[in-house]
Amino acid sequence: MNLAQWLVRRAAVSPTAPALFSGITQVSDYARFAARARSVAAGLQARGVQPGQRVALLMRNDPAYLVALYGIWMAGAAAVPINAKLHAREVAHILQDAGVALVFASPGLDQHVAGVPVVITPGADFERFCATGPIEQIAARAADDLAWLFYTSGTTGTPKGVMITHGMLMAMALSYGVDVDPVSGEDAALYAAPMSHGAGLYNLMHVHAGARHVCPQSGGFDPAEVLMLAAHHGRVHMFAAPTMVKRLTDHARAAGATGEGLRTVVYGGGPMYVADICDAVDHFGPVFVQIYGQGECPMAISVLSRAEVADRSRPGWQARLGSVGRAQAAVEVRIEGAAAPGDVGEIMVRGAPVMPGYWNNPEATAQTLQDGWLRTGDMGFLDAAGYLTLQDRSKDLIITGGSNVYPREVEEVLLQHADVAEVSVVGRPHAEWGEEVVAFVVGEAAEVELDALCLSQIARFKRPKAYLRVESLPKNNYGKVLKTELRKLLAD
Repeated sequence: MNLAQWLVRRAAVSPTAPALFSGITQVSDYARFAARARSVAAGLQARGVQPGQRVALLMRNDPAYLVALYGIWMAGAAAVPINAKLHAREVAHILQDAGVALVFASPGLDQHVAGVPVVITPGADFERFCATGPIEQIAARAADDLAWLFYTSGTTGTPKGVMITHGMLMAMALSYGVDVDPVSGEDAALYAAPMSHGAGLYNLMHVHAGARHVCPQSGGFDPAEVLMLAAHHGRVHMFAAPTMVKRLTDHARAAGATGEGLRTVVYGGGPMYVADICDAVDHFGPVFVQIYGQGECPMAISVLSRAEVADRSRPGWQARLGSVGRAQAAVEVRIEGAAAPGDVGEIMVRGAPVMPGYWNNPEATAQTLQDGWLRTGDMGFLDAAGYLTLQDRSKDLIITGGSNVYPREVEEVLLQHADVAEVSVVGRPHAEWGEEVVAFVVGEAAEVELDALCLSQIARFKRPKAYLRVESLPKNNYGKVLKTELRKLLAD
């Protein structure tokens, strides 16, 4: 089934229900939301976009994001959401690899696009694009048809397109209502994290329920703005990286704000320290739910409920709070090679939300999907009650502010400098961002030159925040750099 049917049905049942907001200003009810999406679909069809083709969203958070997304689905095409913070070179790779037919881009981001038709969204360009609509009949889609092509870097730093189908997203959304948080038409989804990632995926259950969708006017996460919008709209749900939760707590405590109107904050995408979530619950109350997922199984591997996050009365609560909860209803989770509870191994997942594979990458697909199981690359263990604890993430992955940075991608850029003999990139704990990127450099290159090199080729958030000069890098007998030793140096 085409997921856009959820919007069509909601618009028929609740046409005047408030739907899309920019800050505190309503810009659309559900009838107009659906009609505008139909016009986007008509515009795509008029430009020759066929079912199954890919259309990119290079946009900051804005109500028009959801209009464009549902229009893409109504036309039978697949969305390719792209992080608006990416470097133009990274954007170009995704557009080429995905074979994108057209790009919806926020004003100013269109300069990152070359060789592909661009529609500036929102604005007069977007209005002209929608002038041919609306379509009457939305395209039929099967459960295994591509809905969302999500690009995530592998351990080599090469971006891979995760094929997310209509069926996967339906399983994720329905599992959300069962395991994570019930949604009603009285609720409001607040998009403070990038809509190109998990926050955007969470629109589905809110469209299905007829809830409100609120995009901050800042286009991103500002703690003061989030608290103001929560108080104004009430019954607010939002997805947040752990670093966002910490910043929100720190700001609220300093400002004397109670978090009025915050109903549910789902956190995930990186490590959450027990002390930090305890502080957040102490200040805001039992509004927090933790989820664990990957692009390959979006938002749908495990969940730690709000009651479990807030409860400190039962024995072992600290260990439970340090876990990522128990398997969600739509998946099975096991630990590769584990003979008993507590044995550490690679976390394996299978079920309806698991991807069918990577876009045009059968080799990576074969390595990641084996006998129906997704190899997550994360190490962890299950206890006797089924709680999953991450022992270690994929060995080299750095998560800074909820965004993934793969060291080799940064290392390959730095090694282009003539005065860099060797380099190794690791993550260093950071109080605000969770981790920050640090480069150990063998060579005489100036920091300002290394910074300029990185900024010319990769996104700013991937740039090292420190360059530490060393005479040599620690290696094992096979010549492999021992990043564990480098991390020990940072800890010391």
